[in-house]
Amino acid sequence: MKLAVSVIGSLLAIAILYLLLWPVPVAPVAWDAPINKGLVDPFGPDDRLKYARAIDLGEFHGPEDLTSGHDGRLYATTTGGKVLQIDGYGNVTEFADVGGRALGIETDSDGSFIVANAYFGLQRISADGSVETLLSEVDGRPLAYADDLAIAANGTVYFSEASTKFGAIQSGGTYEGSLLDIMEHGGHGQVIEYNPETGIARVIVDGLNFANGVAISDDQTFLLISDLGSYRILKHWLQGPGAGTTEVLIDNLPAFADNINNGLNGRFWIGMIAPRSKLLDDLSDKPFLRKVVQRLPTRFRPKAEPYSHVIAINGDGEVLMNLQDPAARFSSLTGVLETRDSLYLTTLFGNELARLDKDEL
Repeated sequence: MKLAVSVIGSLLAIAILYLLLWPVPVAPVAWDAPINKGLVDPFGPDDRLKYARAIDLGEFHGPEDLTSGHDGRLYATTTGGKVLQIDGYGNVTEFADVGGRALGIETDSDGSFIVANAYFGLQRISADGSVETLLSEVDGRPLAYADDLAIAANGTVYFSEASTKFGAIQSGGTYEGSLLDIMEHGGHGQVIEYNPETGIARVIVDGLNFANGVAISDDQTFLLISDLGSYRILKHWLQGPGAGTTEVLIDNLPAFADNINNGLNGRFWIGMIAPRSKLLDDLSDKPFLRKVVQRLPTRFRPKAEPYSHVIAINGDGEVLMNLQDPAARFSSLTGVLETRDSLYLTTLFGNELARLDKDEL
């Protein structure tokens, strides 16, 4: 009996020492998460996304972002670096293979496509599907996690580097890197301006907590940026009296804001990839306990919970549309591509692209 008690005591001591002292990759920073008000106005409960229909992508998974080509077809980034071409009948073919993990994609003025590849940086895909690397480092430092992008009318590319510390490759994947960066909350995200003509790239916004969506206004005067880990949307001025400054446009979102895409009539669409985590919020000012949580088995750590939610806003931060599906048939929505007739919903997981016709709204 004494031996059994001794063994149990030793195992318990080892477990406690493990939870207190075992090295983890994160060095959590204390912060005060705003009180989560939940799904209240203007984000009140809604179920209109239940009318969305699926476009089957077959063997391809994780349509993270989507753009309209000059040929009228849709082009989607997926896992494994495959970029898909989707015609008006829902036929899906592989258009290009950029390798790594392609995330953001936009159509350039010449009909080519620029991709933010989390593993390799910025890439260009020509009309024939050939791929070239545009930018793989900034200030002599390799890009660790290129995420979303926007292309200005003059060709300048603005893109987010989600985390300079928790790179996609080093973390074992984009999702894994996002969880580490959000757990640490160390301000490792930034937005970079890149001039393809000169090859010059410079950081214009930094200190973000998992920098994600980037979009430019129709009049080219400002960017909208998703500061995902801080539950807010930022507005960075490119022109005018406030040029070079950044302000908070929307604070205390009820979910993690992912991609930001330009819609029609000046709208910006934002994918709300998952509801906020109560555990993360409760531990925001307790960095030591966040390290303890990081030592727990994966199934006990915070992770993205299934829900379907996208919003549309204007440049002043007014919420114009709030679309949800509590049943989460299409969950982990990363963004929206708006056409004249439909909304296409991109997602982090699964082999389906959702389409919601506007006459269902």
